[in-house]
Amino acid sequence: MGMERGALALSETIRSDSQAVTRRSFLVKAGGAGLTLASSGLLAACGGVKQSSSGGSADTLKIGLVTPRTGQAAGFGEVDPYILDLVGKATADGVKGGDGKTYKVQILPRDSQSSPQRAAEVAKGLINGDRVDMMLASSTPEVVNPVSDACEAAGVPCISTVLPWQAWYFGRGAKEDDKAAFKFTYHFSFGVENFATGYFDSWN
Repeated sequence: MGMERGALALSETIRSDSQAVTRRSFLVKAGGAGLTLASSGLLAACGGVKQSSSGGSADTLKIGLVTPRTGQAAGFGEVDPYILDLVGKATADGVKGGDGKTYKVQILPRDSQSSPQRAAEVAKGLINGDRVDMMLASSTPEVVNPVSDACEAAGVPCISTVLPWQAWYFGRGAKEDDKAAFKFTYHFSFGVENFATGYFDSWN
């Protein structure tokens, strides 16, 4: 139920300036990177959108990654270097987009320092300075919610995980029956009730 609320429609363009990446160009690039957005029906929402260049180079998909590498929640980000190394090797020759072109993948990791203020700061830097095409955020509301809010305000797609969906959805001010609370930010995670079930099973 909560994940459906988090998966809301993209708007016509990711950014409104002349360097904007459109929904179509973003999904064309992301499709080759193995993201399964097409199966969720998002491609169907992309009709009639003209192509434009991405925030970075036209042949590069720039992805911001904000996780806690230091501070109280550093345990969550401990595996980042290992995962990024695997991704780097897997995408070393680029990824093929839905348009048949090969795109380079550039991941820009940033340490939130387990701080909401720092998470928002590095997210804004990735958006405005590095001009990422999309953002990934993970681990605790203190990190994920400020990043999601910054992306929502700037019109940059963001996918997050590793915190109960309620803390992401309601923690960002969404209401129970609001079907269009967020346009650019998406969350993939189970809820508090699933945590409870897991704990009860473990205790039993």
